[in-house]
Amino acid sequence: MSDTPPDRLSVDPSSPYHDAEALQRGVGVRFKGEEKTNVEEYCVSEGWVRLALGNRVDRKGKALTVKLQGTVEPYFQNG
Repeated sequence: MSDTPPDRLSVDPSSPYHDAEALQRGVGVRFKGEEKTNVEEYCVSEGWVRLALGNRVDRKGKALTVKLQGTVEPYFQNG
């Protein structure tokens, strides 16, 4: 496995961008220079993150999210 996290990653197992190996390794995300711990999905090339809104869920049990634009810097926490 490479030392750079994927360009796009999601924590949702039903997403085509879910990568269990990368998530097990531990991926941290800095958004606009600030560490974020509630990131559900990110895309470096498009410059956005999808953040969970507290513990709120929709009727299917998935976290409610908000999509924000800005500089995204993912990194591996363990490795």
